[in-house]
Amino acid sequence: MQPSFQVGDKAVHPAHGVGEVTAIERRDIAGSTRAFYVLRILDSGMKVMVPTLSSDNVGLRGVMSLGEAENVLAVFRSGEKAVGNGPWNRRQRAYNEMIKSGSPYEVAKVLRDLYRIKFRDEKELSYGERRLMDQAKALLVKELALAKHLTEAQVETEIETICADAAS
Repeated sequence: MQPSFQVGDKAVHPAHGVGEVTAIERRDIAGSTRAFYVLRILDSGMKVMVPTLSSDNVGLRGVMSLGEAENVLAVFRSGEKAVGNGPWNRRQRAYNEMIKSGSPYEVAKVLRDLYRIKFRDEKELSYGERRLMDQAKALLVKELALAKHLTEAQVETEIETICADAAS
């Protein structure tokens, strides 16, 4: 199903997170005119152009609903582990693929697993793990905050509380 966004709508880009559609522009490319959504990514202010006809393929989607946000938070309560106990480079590859999927559920699993290492194992995260955690947080927290009408700090506290409780 082709998502349709209007100027002013919030949309989630799988690689960059939540953005606002600031314009819908037409550009001539290789002799044909194409329409593009122009997104301003909220976290970085970066401008991203997504072809309207292939926005679905890119993974551009609307912000999750409140019900979906609650389901995403339920991922943090789950006792499962998304990636096994293999070497870090194998786990990192799997986590990167999960983040690239654009699914908030997959990103939540990455964040949950890394929080568990931090809280339950009381282990200092490596540079690579911290970088992945920051990336997953940046992609997920803003969207959850928008969906739940909370601040990002409130959402982050909620996630940390869930993870800390699950670790004990």
